[in-house]
Amino acid sequence: MRRDPMRDDEAAKAPLRHVHNAGAGGAMPDGVRLALSPVEHEAAVAEITSWPGYAPTPLVSLPGAARAAGVAAVLYKDEAHRFDLASFKALGGAYAVLRVLQERLRAEGHEATATDLIGGAHRDFVSRQTVACATDGNHGRSVAWGAQLFGCRCFIYLHQNVSADREAAIAAFGATIVRTPGDYDASVRQCGRDAESNGWALVADTNSGGGPDTIPLLVMQGYTLMVREMLDQLDAPATHVFIPAGVGGLAAAVSGHWAVVEGDRRPRMIAVEPHAADCVYRAIDTGTPAPLGGDVNSFMACLSAGEVSPVAWPVLQHALDDVVTIPDDRAIDTMRALASGRWGDPPLVSGESGCAALAALLAARDVPAAWQALGLGPDSRVVVIGSEGATAPDIYERIVGRRPQEVA
Repeated sequence: MRRDPMRDDEAAKAPLRHVHNAGAGGAMPDGVRLALSPVEHEAAVAEITSWPGYAPTPLVSLPGAARAAGVAAVLYKDEAHRFDLASFKALGGAYAVLRVLQERLRAEGHEATATDLIGGAHRDFVSRQTVACATDGNHGRSVAWGAQLFGCRCFIYLHQNVSADREAAIAAFGATIVRTPGDYDASVRQCGRDAESNGWALVADTNSGGGPDTIPLLVMQGYTLMVREMLDQLDAPATHVFIPAGVGGLAAAVSGHWAVVEGDRRPRMIAVEPHAADCVYRAIDTGTPAPLGGDVNSFMACLSAGEVSPVAWPVLQHALDDVVTIPDDRAIDTMRALASGRWGDPPLVSGESGCAALAALLAARDVPAAWQALGLGPDSRVVVIGSEGATAPDIYERIVGRRPQEVA
């Protein structure tokens, strides 16, 4: 696989870095196909669509942004409207909490749907169960929300760089907050150790800190509902999909399930990372995931991950076509542009990580070699996944100059 030609100091200043996955398109391992199979997908769809307040999030056409990007269409999957959590993460963490509780009930001889648990069935047993996870913000909010929805206890581990308003949003769902020193990956490891010693169910979106493979796979299965929605919403096939990466779970779920559904007819799948937290980029570049050293914190807070999820990696190896990385200033500018309707499109509320996919598309226009290598052009129909709304309202106001509700 092609290595990035720039030195690290030069790369940090680049508007965009790109690496192509020469191994994309090959047959996925049977275990991967099974995990993202239509059977598992339908199980997730049946449960999640039964939850109170479920509705597909909009796929918003942005013709002004398309003109700015030099493509035929930009279609923005607006996860700011996902339940009351303003993030795609609502689909994964809460679904995994449900499945954990169902499995523990099954061991006691009971079967229960989400509707049963929401209605209070088996409350005495469920209330004695505890789930836990580490988070940059949005996954933890989903786990805490799911725990409250279904009636169990919850511990959420936050590293020292998670904002106070993200902590408050998680605590509002009744979770016990545990602050840890260091970065996200350190909090993952600490939470894994504590969950094992206390007998808690570790509901993580990565198993890099330990724990069973099954839980991150459940999280990814929840995310596949987004693919169903997008396929239903598209009036013509997309040519490219830009997906925020983080630990890789969303990118694996979207690219992997789309590959299972459409095979060779799938769009080109492109993961997006910050320059500072480029663990997927480096894994694709070298062919082997490895933890990043140094500071991985970025303005794109929920993408500040230094280690690829081991469960996501086999999917990314086969279903992801490219990875691009961008500097923080590109995300900041795109966040402001969306809020102001700079290109003539209706204003959109997009958080620090939610704007990353569109920011990467726009940055690619400024790097002709990457633009060409990505196969972008005037006929491209590009889906960009706006993974979150203003999940940190104070940060949003500081960057945009207005509260999210004023923009919306």
